[in-house]
Amino acid sequence: MRGSTRTFRTPVLALAAIAAWGFQAPRRPLSFTLACAGSDCPLLEGAPQTAGMRSGFVRLAPGASVGWHSTAQNEESLVILHGQGEALFEGFEKRPFAAPASLYIPPATRHNVSNTGRETLEYVYVVAPAQAK
Repeated sequence: MRGSTRTFRTPVLALAAIAAWGFQAPRRPLSFTLACAGSDCPLLEGAPQTAGMRSGFVRLAPGASVGWHSTAQNEESLVILHGQGEALFEGFEKRPFAAPASLYIPPATRHNVSNTGRETLEYVYVVAPAQAK
């Protein structure tokens, strides 16, 4: 995406629609331009925007990683928009990926994402409370 002014409104609008569906969150769609200065750009940050979902846009330079973390009792989804990398999960084998791709991270899973490519890795993450059905 070097020098590009493209925006990824469709995935973000879909996330906003999912957030509003079936919850007491605001019943209006939201749209975000993914033009952030830093490497981590929060998009949805819970109430009053959603019923509990958080979302953001991440941009990782070649060789960089987000660092080990856990989303505790939340589940997480990553939508890989550009680049390649690997997802590391504590107690599991690493998972290489390349755009376009999607990754699911179950609740209470310690994990890390690293850029293993030569280009910037860009992805959107969505973290939501996990609820047993």
